[in-house]
Formats: sequence, structure tokens, C-alpha cells
Amino acid sequence: MNIAESIALILARQGVRHAYLLTGGMVTFLADAIYRLAETQLVCMQHEQGAAFAAEAETRMTGQPCVALATSGPGATNLLTGIGSCYFDSVPMLFLTGQVNRHEMRHVRGMRQRGFQETAIVDVARPLCKYATCLTDPEAAHTVLAEALETAVSGRPGPVLVDIPMDVQRAPAPALDTHTFPIRRRSPPFTDAATLDSFLQAIAQAKRPLLMAGGGVTAGHAAGLFRQLAERLDVPVVHTLMGVDVLPQGHPNRVGMVGTYGNRYANLALAACDLLAVFGSRLDVRQLGVGGPQFLRERTILRVDCDPCELAGHVVSGQNILADVESFLLAALQRPQTVKGSFGVEAAWRGQIADWMAAYPDTEELPPGDGTINPNQFLCLLSAHTRQAVACTGDVGNNQMWTAQSLRLWPGQRLLFSGGMGAMGFSLPAAIGASLAAGNAPGQVVMISGDGGMQCNLQEMETVARLRLPIKMVIFHNNSLGMVRHFQDTLFEGRAVATQWGYSAPDFVALSRAYGIPAAEVSRSGDLPAAFDALFAEPDLPFLLQVKLPPTVGVAPRMSFGSTLASMDPPR
Repeated sequence: MNIAESIALILARQGVRHAYLLTGGMVTFLADAIYRLAETQLVCMQHEQGAAFAAEAETRMTGQPCVALATSGPGATNLLTGIGSCYFDSVPMLFLTGQVNRHEMRHVRGMRQRGFQETAIVDVARPLCKYATCLTDPEAAHTVLAEALETAVSGRPGPVLVDIPMDVQRAPAPALDTHTFPIRRRSPPFTDAATLDSFLQAIAQAKRPLLMAGGGVTAGHAAGLFRQLAERLDVPVVHTLMGVDVLPQGHPNRVGMVGTYGNRYANLALAACDLLAVFGSRLDVRQLGVGGPQFLRERTILRVDCDPCELAGHVVSGQNILADVESFLLAALQRPQTVKGSFGVEAAWRGQIADWMAAYPDTEELPPGDGTINPNQFLCLLSAHTRQAVACTGDVGNNQMWTAQSLRLWPGQRLLFSGGMGAMGFSLPAAIGASLAAGNAPGQVVMISGDGGMQCNLQEMETVARLRLPIKMVIFHNNSLGMVRHFQDTLFEGRAVATQWGYSAPDFVALSRAYGIPAAEVSRSGDLPAAFDALFAEPDLPFLLQVKLPPTVGVAPRMSFGSTLASMDPPR
């Protein structure tokens, strides 16, 4: 058995179901070994960035580290955006890159390159990885893989990269210790009873408490535990962009999304609370606005996070609790005082939040159009048809904010975004990974994008068509990069450089049909019922719906620079 075959066996023992790749010369031995073992399925993508995003989505859906492969040089560097996405959003991914033979690698300081496509990807990727190394010693292969996987899942999860020279892939492998793999995530128990009791007592004494669910709740595999705690405490819950799927729509404790483009009623609740208990959120400027430091000083803040750097990054009053969210929630649920009905939130506070939600529905924030489609209303109506979907994926730009504001999620349904990296082109390859993560048969996924984001990884429509994945592609087409265009309207006197001037988008219906995927277009609100019927007519097959919008349509409400949570534009 050589190293490549040994790695294929390790992946199988780890339960890795898919390895995503665009092949290349320096990764062929790894790909061939995985193919021959036939326990991990190779998913052939059309670009390395697409492979990285698809693998990220599968990892986020299952909690099981997934794998993306790439060859040396441009193959490896094309993974970088996906590596960064995993790093910022705490996704425990394994990236394997092929490298030139060891004797072709540069050994002279200052030499740029010796072997063809030789690139020092470890040095380039290290700032975006928890662990990155070049495997030059075949005898260390299993130790390196174990260290990489252990690092990926421990503490705050994140990506790891192992670069493997081609001759090492072919080298004889050492005997594989059957006890080394599989590696599973292990969280140390939280045992500080005094801190737990203080945390719970502070919530019980607050008059206007809120819980905040951040991306760390899902990254920490703790969404179910968070729901249990919210229900037992019976405290209203707001969420960040990355915590949007922690509570389904209609859950009695769910309020809405906070932040720059948050739901107006959620931001009003956040501005008025006297205590905020935060789980796995950075509390950055996109969540609190430029008035964040003042906001944090004016109320009690309780924060639970596994990353000490995040806890140290803000001025906070109250408690900073360094803990794995899952372990903390498990311990909190076991405290004798955490009994349903023992934490009575004042009726006036609940009533105020209900009044805000009734007064400022997210589907009525944009001005009425003359029969044109309101994207928030569209997404609300779309939600009635998505019950079969295992997940929805969103891209970056206005479409992301409309989706986060107004898509109604069913219980157990995931909504995947690129958060910290904010990478356009995420939604289509992520939909592929989310679909394949569903199990024995691909799951239905609703993909939402804008025309700009769709063009970034358009080539992955070939993957959807070839694998016949039941991905329902919704593209908001306004022939504009709308979010940046809004900045230009605000700051640059409307000079739409590279957002409308010098920018255009194709007819995605024609492109979809060229890939063999049926498609339709809708531009009037009165035609939506027929459009939804077409989109979901064949539940197990792909379909593309192009939704035409005016180029001027924006996102409402939003916090303008310098404003506070309680003051959003347009004023109401």
C-alpha cells in the first residue's frame, strides 16, 4: 500500500462520504486511490473554488469533516477563498493538495520556482488555516493526518491543509494503526457551577432579557441544545446572519435577525433589552453598528464563546465565559433551576416585541411597486413551497439580505451563507454539497443568488446537470451589483462604476437550457403562482427560475453609517 492508498483508507475510516475536486497532474495518485477504494465518492467539480465551497457545505450540514482536493500551483491557490471561508466561519475542513516531486522543489532561498507549477501553498495558506504542513516524510503520513484532523475539530473548528509531493503519494506507507482513526470531536465538559448559576441568575433578574444565537451555535453542533435552553428559560431570541437557522420560523421564542440589514423589530428589541446573553457571536460592527461600544456599556452582556480572542475583542460589561457552546449548554440544562416555567419574562416585554413585529413586517419595508416583484414578499411566498428542501443556500449581496430577512425556514432546515469571507459565488457550489450531504439520495436544495454571484461560479451548473441534483435555482436578476451600487448612490453621487457601468449579466434561462436544465422567468408579482408551480413541478430534478427585478431595488431596512440599532433607514 502506498501513501495515496493509505490516505484513501483513512478517509473511508473517518466516514468521509465525498471528496470534491477539479483534477490536475499532482493530485492524480490521490484521486485514483480514492476512486479505486470506492468508499469515498469523488465529486468532480468545474473549479477548485467550487470544490471548496461544496465540501464546506457538506461539512456544515453533517458536522463531519469533508475533503477538497486540488493540484499544485493554480489548483491550490484557487482553494484559498474556500479555505478562508472555512476559517472565518469555523468549519473543520480537510484540504489536500498535490505538490511537485521532492527533488523538484526549490531548496535555494529566494528561488521563486523550480518544478512546473510549484507553489509554496503551505506558506500562502497558513494564515487561513489552523494547521498547514507539507508532508515530506512518508513515515510521518499517518501522524500528520491524525494531527490535522484532530486540530480541525478541536476547540474552535477550522480548516487544515496537508500538501503532499507526488513522489510521497507513491511511496510505501507505514503500517496503519487501527486505533488512530477515526477521530471525533471531543468537547471538555463545563464544570464551573458558580459561573453557570451566576449566568442563570442574571437572566432571571433581568426585566427585558434577550438571547442571541450566532454562527458558533451551529458550528459547535449545539442548535438543538440552544433551542432547549431558550424554551426552558422562555426568553426571546434574536439571531445574527450566521445564526439564522438556529430557530425555525414560527418558534415562539424567535424574534428575527439583528444587524446592519436586520429586521427592524429585532434591532428595536436589541436596542431596548437590559440584558443580552450571546452564544457564539463576534458582536462586530455589522451586528451592532458603529455604536456598538456604547451599546455594550449600557446593559449587561453575557457572552459564551470558545475563542478567547473573540471575547477580548470588545468592551463588554457582565460575564465573558470561555467555553465550548455545546458543553456550556449541556451543563446549563442540567442545573436544577433550569426548569421550564421558572424564568418568567415580563408580559410587557413580550408585548412590546410582539407590537414591533406587527408594526414593521419585513415584507412591507420596501416601497410598493407597480406590479413588479418585491423580493421580500417573493421569499416569504417561496417558503410555502420549500418544505421538502433539506437546506437553502444564499449568495452575497442584496439577495443574501432579502433571504435572511424574509425566507421562512421549516424545522430542521438549514440556511447556508458565506459569512466572514462574504464570497460571491458561494450559493451554487454550496447547494451541491448540501444536496449530496443528505444521505443515500441527493436532497432537494433551494439555491438563491443574484446575477453577480451566479456569474462567479456559473460553471458548476454542469455539475448540477451531470449529477441530476434536485437543486432549485432562484436568481434575482437586476443587471446590477446592487449592494455596492447603493454605496455608490450614498457616497459617490450615484456613479455606478463597475456595478452598472461596465457590468452586465446574461439571460440565465438560455444558459440553463444550454446545460440541459429546464428554466423559466418571472417578472410580475401576479405570475408568481405559475412560476412556483414550474419551479417545483419535478421535485427530484433541477430547475432554474430567473426573477427579474428593477435595477434600483435595494434592501430595507438598513442602518446607515453612524446610525444606531434603533434608527434604521428608511425612517418609519
